[in-house]
Amino acid sequence: MAVSSSHNLTRRGLLALGAGAGSALLLSACGGGGGPAGPAGPSKAASAAPTTYTGPKVDLAFWNGFTGGDGPFMKKLVERFNGEHPNIKVTMNVYQWADYYAKVPAAVTAGQGPDVGIMHVDSVPTNAARQVIVPLDDLAASLSLTESDFSPPVWKAGVYRNARYAIPLDVHPLGMFYNKAVVAEAGLDPDKPPRTGADYLAALEELKKAGIQGHWATPFPFTGTFQFGSLLHQFGGTLFSADAATATFAQEPGVKALSWLVDLITKGYSPKNVGQDADLIALKNGKAAYNWNGIWTINTLNEAEGLEWGVAPLPVIGDQPAAWAGSHQFVVFKQRARDDDKLAAAKVFINWISQHSIEWAKGGQVPARKTIREGAEFKALEHQSVIGSQIDHLYFLPPVPGIPDASAQIDTAVNQAILLKKEPAAALGEAAAKADKILEQNRKKYGA
Repeated sequence: MAVSSSHNLTRRGLLALGAGAGSALLLSACGGGGGPAGPAGPSKAASAAPTTYTGPKVDLAFWNGFTGGDGPFMKKLVERFNGEHPNIKVTMNVYQWADYYAKVPAAVTAGQGPDVGIMHVDSVPTNAARQVIVPLDDLAASLSLTESDFSPPVWKAGVYRNARYAIPLDVHPLGMFYNKAVVAEAGLDPDKPPRTGADYLAALEELKKAGIQGHWATPFPFTGTFQFGSLLHQFGGTLFSADAATATFAQEPGVKALSWLVDLITKGYSPKNVGQDADLIALKNGKAAYNWNGIWTINTLNEAEGLEWGVAPLPVIGDQPAAWAGSHQFVVFKQRARDDDKLAAAKVFINWISQHSIEWAKGGQVPARKTIREGAEFKALEHQSVIGSQIDHLYFLPPVPGIPDASAQIDTAVNQAILLKKEPAAALGEAAAKADKILEQNRKKYGA
């Protein structure tokens, strides 16, 4: 089901709360150092088979934030699961993401938390540190799930302190969307989008000659920060050191990345002062040729009547392919009393949804599970499969508690530089210094 542009903006804002500012809500709700008392959950492996459940009837509470166009797809999957598993009843509660991240820790602390849920991968380590969610190594082992069943980046992203706390459901990366009519107007081949940095800049130059500003540089997190991070990794950099002790985004690769975006403006390929979502609107209205945006844009462009558009992987501007992505991942919440029947049923539910995630892909996602991505049905989803081809070149934040609070400093640097208020190196340097202080505070807050 498609999602309107205005709804998309709201949903993306809430997603940002879930992965960034929402962590502050979570910490406020959880309080200081510990989580709720009680057993850790499925760290002692239940022996039930992961594909069938033969125990007594159980009810599973499943919480998520799928309020957008993807929500009905998950609802149908849950209904189908319930129909095929008469001794498991899954009840799905859906909240706005900001409310979800506030409600979950409070409910778990009160002993009234859900059994299963979805979290953005950036929120997993903070919830793990607060003992809101429990380790799932035994679940992964009983389902025989390994890195080879997914892809290295998304599989590793769910590990915190050498324990797995999340099972990947999907990834939602950036792709390069393009207006075929605008591209053709500049004499370029609309069926051969640029793949290299040289080809991309050559295309922008041809568009400029035709009076078209081809790539509007946005100063906002959605998706200016994501474009910056993608370019940073393409130039061989990282946002943070491997142990997340220091910010590294202000080093040479970061300066190159942000300078490249600023050059779009100074060279006339982009207007100044681009507003939130104005870059995507320009693409739809024939004012821009290219837009680096998330996979959710598929639904938005499908609603644009008469628009001829395509999508490709991000062009490789630097030395290697790389793209930002988010990921929805399954988690199991801590309970005051262990219930092996519920844990066994939860295994069956998570495994079943993962195995049927082709239906989830139709809602505008890339399934994390490799067998689904490599199947004929997913390959037939033209736009999703193109964006999904980047699966092994995605990056995620380090799995460290509170890391979204440190990474939020990047938003300010990108905003200041693209609005031409500060030079890229200066903006990034100031942001990195602030991020380092936050990282230090987080080490004290959560323990080294």
